[in-house]
Amino acid sequence: SLQRGREKSLQSMTESKTKAWVRGGTVLSTLAALGALAFFGWKRQRRKSDLPKTRTNAHLQTPTGTLAATFEVPEGAEQQPVPVVLLIAGSGPTDRDGNQLLVRNNALKLLALGLKAEGIASLRYDKRGIGESKAAGRHESDLRFEHLIEDAEAWILQLQADPRFDQVIVAGHSEGSLIGMIAAQRQQPRAFISLAGVSAPAGEIIEAQLQAQLPKLAKKAKPILEQLAAGEPVKKYPLLLHSLFRPSVQPYLMSWLQYDPSQEIQALKQPVLLVQGERDVQVGIENIEELAEACPQAEKVVLPTMNHVLKDVPEGRRANLKTYNQPALPLHGELLPSLVKFIRGL
Repeated sequence: SLQRGREKSLQSMTESKTKAWVRGGTVLSTLAALGALAFFGWKRQRRKSDLPKTRTNAHLQTPTGTLAATFEVPEGAEQQPVPVVLLIAGSGPTDRDGNQLLVRNNALKLLALGLKAEGIASLRYDKRGIGESKAAGRHESDLRFEHLIEDAEAWILQLQADPRFDQVIVAGHSEGSLIGMIAAQRQQPRAFISLAGVSAPAGEIIEAQLQAQLPKLAKKAKPILEQLAAGEPVKKYPLLLHSLFRPSVQPYLMSWLQYDPSQEIQALKQPVLLVQGERDVQVGIENIEELAEACPQAEKVVLPTMNHVLKDVPEGRRANLKTYNQPALPLHGELLPSLVKFIRGL
């Protein structure tokens, strides 16, 4: 009937959005993210039914506005301090729960609730310009990668000053891994966890994936990326790459291209846990191997059937992508035990 037709249409649109988000691996998620640094124009619609009754709000004041977050704190933390995990979301308009407008999997929300059930607190936040942190968003041309790092640093400091917590652990997912490892260098939390983090600089990832998908444009993109990495704006670029190299996003790109995850992770002195799924279609398994080689003290956990949104998936791309919009689907069964074991062993 008409209702079934509407549901089928919405499902088709959502599946198309999911495929576009992950098509071509990391770079096209990068293109989507940069095409979305207009993530400032998106207002997250959070339904009341999404908000657990036990939710505790948290806020962080910044020079440009307030960042909003959710605390999940086990009962009794006021009497007996517990560990707390700062969860940092990945690239683009991804909110505190790990969701985007048409990509809703609740990965970070499920992780936070799972940790709470194991007696471990967490804080997850909407990045500046996203959801309830929208007011803190800068104009696209004013945003720098360093601003995201500084926000993570400020959350770490707030958690370190909270008497309910005896140790702070930073856990970054995807691009949040790089943000988290740099913030962890500077503010020295007790430990760092990388969830599906990349090992190569953004420029190399963009170039490699363009080569795989659009080889003719890849040759033209290479000198542009090199110029931006040198801190020089680019005036001329192929029209087809406007979403990636438009003038208003170039300052962000120039700041982002300076960082090499395999170099940054070498500066970490605290315990490190690296986690990667073999069925991740956005971040290949070689990334965890390269990060582990760069960080000898790191523990490494590879989960053969886990994908990028931390779910247990069967073989096949279609089944993999379907889980990007299954918010009730549990996390991979071995993920939470691996994190808990690492945290309790600190």
